Amino acid sequence: MTKNEEKALRVKYLRNLEKFFNGAISALKKEDFDKTKFEERMLKNAKFFEKNPAVNLNSTYAKNLEFFVNACLDFSKEKNELLNLANALDKQKKQGEKKEKHKNYLSCRGMLLGN
Repeated sequence: MTKNEEKALRVKYLRNLEKFFNGAISALKKEDFDKTKFEERMLKNAKFFEKNPAVNLNSTYAKNLEFFVNACLDFSKEKNELLNLANALDKQKKQGEKKEKHKNYLSCRGMLLGN
């Protein structure tokens, strides 16, 4: 398998994880949360993964995302536990969006300008 094919599979798998995550969050945050409906919806959303097999993930965010999906499909965790996991995952994603290279660029620029 070429490097581009591996990358394409990884991207598809991550997109499916994100779709599942978003569906799980919306179901968990409903005011009229029903565990049986949640389980049905998660099983339906699990079909995302039938077309694309799981791939090896490197980043901690992606691994935690995969852990959350597996926790949702396990059905042993309570709503509050899943919400805590989702909130931590969301926080991790927002922290990862800040690029280090931009911070370094700005600090180097300040040194060049004599600030």
